[in-house]
Amino acid sequence: MTEPWLDPKTIDHLLDDTKTWAVVGLSNDTARTAYPIARLLQARGKRIIPIHPGTAADGGEVLGERAYATLADAAAAIGTIDVVDVFRRSEAAGEFADQAVAVGAGGVWFQLGVVDEEAFGRTTEAGVPMVMDTCPAIEWGRRGA
Repeated sequence: MTEPWLDPKTIDHLLDDTKTWAVVGLSNDTARTAYPIARLLQARGKRIIPIHPGTAADGGEVLGERAYATLADAAAAIGTIDVVDVFRRSEAAGEFADQAVAVGAGGVWFQLGVVDEEAFGRTTEAGVPMVMDTCPAIEWGRRGA
């Protein structure tokens, strides 16, 4: 049986029916996994919103998009966030799922290796779909797309 956070319908919905992805942990460090995944999201037609306090403090941009220190700052500035994509360790990721719910995000995606079952429970109980322990690149690859 597949884990509930790897539901194919939820994965398809987040990949196909969304536009704006806030990427938590995205900076201009091209060696970090968040950077090439954000670039892939852009190539797939997604607008990425970098969430990184250090980059935002410098008034910086990543991949041509202004960085914000927090999800709340980003939501206040741009409006609707469709998906919050979290590049943080499992023990630090749950707070971003809670913040995603608080700002009215349409979904949460925890990257490959990031699992927080309690955060999954809280998020889905709040009516926000969530995916964990996979990557958009992997999921698009499974489709052959």
